[in-house]
Amino acid sequence: MRFHVFVAAVFCCDVVGSRRIRGSSSSYKRFYRERKSFLCIDGSKIIPFEQVNDDYCDCDDGSDEPGTSACPRGRFYCTNLGFRPHYIPSSRVNDGICDCCDASDEYNSHAHCQNTCWNLGQRERAYVEGQMRTLDEGLQLKQQLIEEGVLLWREKQAQLRELQQVAEDLQMKLEERRRKKQEADRLKEPTSRAPEAGDNDGGGGLFRGQNSTVTGTFKLLDSNKDGSITVDEVQAKVALVHDEERVLSEDEAVALLGGDHQTDLTKFQHTLWDILTNGDHVKIKDTHGAPGVGEDLRLKAEDRAAEWEASNLKKVEEAYETVNMEISDLREKLAIDYGPDWEFLFLNSQCYKLKVYEYTYTLCPFNQVTQQSTAGTEVSLGRWGMWEGAPENRYGRMVYESGEPCWQGGSRSTTVTLTCGTATALRSVKEPSKCQYIMDFQTPVACQPVLKQRGIHSEL
Repeated sequence: MRFHVFVAAVFCCDVVGSRRIRGSSSSYKRFYRERKSFLCIDGSKIIPFEQVNDDYCDCDDGSDEPGTSACPRGRFYCTNLGFRPHYIPSSRVNDGICDCCDASDEYNSHAHCQNTCWNLGQRERAYVEGQMRTLDEGLQLKQQLIEEGVLLWREKQAQLRELQQVAEDLQMKLEERRRKKQEADRLKEPTSRAPEAGDNDGGGGLFRGQNSTVTGTFKLLDSNKDGSITVDEVQAKVALVHDEERVLSEDEAVALLGGDHQTDLTKFQHTLWDILTNGDHVKIKDTHGAPGVGEDLRLKAEDRAAEWEASNLKKVEEAYETVNMEISDLREKLAIDYGPDWEFLFLNSQCYKLKVYEYTYTLCPFNQVTQQSTAGTEVSLGRWGMWEGAPENRYGRMVYESGEPCWQGGSRSTTVTLTCGTATALRSVKEPSKCQYIMDFQTPVACQPVLKQRGIHSEL
């Protein structure tokens, strides 16, 4: 019997000695163990313990009134079992408004508060679980994008090497074409010549320019002077360049006359004349009957050769310039920091749009940010600048600078914050200050593994 009485007395004393002071967290329990006196937590004053929570502020730091609204600097601790505990200003205690989800702040008011902590906790736990699922899925997608980024990086490096080889080959070809053009230019002579005896076109003039040369050549081939050239006359005066001794067959002569057995001057200009001036297939056998005509044809062929070489040179120069521009562009892209594992490389050459009221915003990572109105006017909000994330997450923020000038201000700029998600999309755009834009860009590559840390009490 005496043993039971002793245990009951000890239990009773322990309850009294450790009774919970309203508005105080378990972390501060040691300061509120009931005794004869109470030391203000800031150490500024000692007061009788019965003055704790007596609705009168004795301590400068408000620590003697954790459960009342007496101290202007006081804080009331909401236990909120089943949800997140937190502090509220002590001025909100018993003010008729439920601030704590467990209703502990309205213990002496007329407010009818319900305990909503369990429902709030369930919603928050569901949200956290959803976030964790999103994180897990995002990290899996990120790993795939890392692998794709590595392959893409290697492909671009190989592409750069191929382009460099093409540039070297084109440079050699360019030097060869320049040499050939110089040779063709040396062989080329002026198309007009000084007058020579016998250079008569039948009209008293000389073989000047293309028209007189065409006429002179036509008359040279028109042996019977009947105003037309026949197959027999072609066989008599025209020979193959590489087999001058062989007489052209009738079919060959007909083909040179455009498919006819005879031709006049007009048709001659568009058939045999074009073939003769080209100089690489047939030529006139004998030009003694019309001095200067053979020379004119030779000069015409040399002119065409020079033009041909100039055209070839221009094509090679254009190809060489195009390849060098591609090399320069590729080098510029490869110089960008795409993350430690090239995980952001897939964003290059991609653009993401979001319509906000009357504007459509476009983010092209590593390039630029633009804003387009419904009227079609487009404004640059900045060009790619740098990564500017926190030290623990350097790749968490992009900065785009030097956009179009702002009215009565500096240039527009945009800060893009990257957040974890299972899809890559532009989520929001804001303009918190004039011509300074903030974007939320969601992508799996922004997902970071969560490291479990030891609990840190925010109330300390």
